[in-house]
Amino acid sequence: MPASTNPEGDIFGGWLLSQMDLAAATVAFRLARGRCATVAIDSMSFLSPVFVGDEVSLFARVISSGRSSVKVFVEAWRRRRDALDAIRVTQGTFTFVAIDSDRKARPLPLENQGL
Repeated sequence: MPASTNPEGDIFGGWLLSQMDLAAATVAFRLARGRCATVAIDSMSFLSPVFVGDEVSLFARVISSGRSSVKVFVEAWRRRRDALDAIRVTQGTFTFVAIDSDRKARPLPLENQGL
């Protein structure tokens, strides 16, 4: 939407980053079976701008896990309203830590450690 744009009419990178974090968190939450906190974003690359009116699709997948952490790779793609093909616009790796009700690190379920 226009409120999410910079003065040049491109969607703010921060808005796109927040959408990617939400997508990655959904995957991490499912694997951790509960609350997770974003602790790092690695290798973020903005490849192409997103414009007002573009359809944005996000794809996330777990790439590794440890005792309490999960790494999720996310790609964002855009499709212009008048186009058939989508273009990858950004990608990044998000690291989450599973946390308990006191916001302290907790172990992942045993079957999900070391994927």
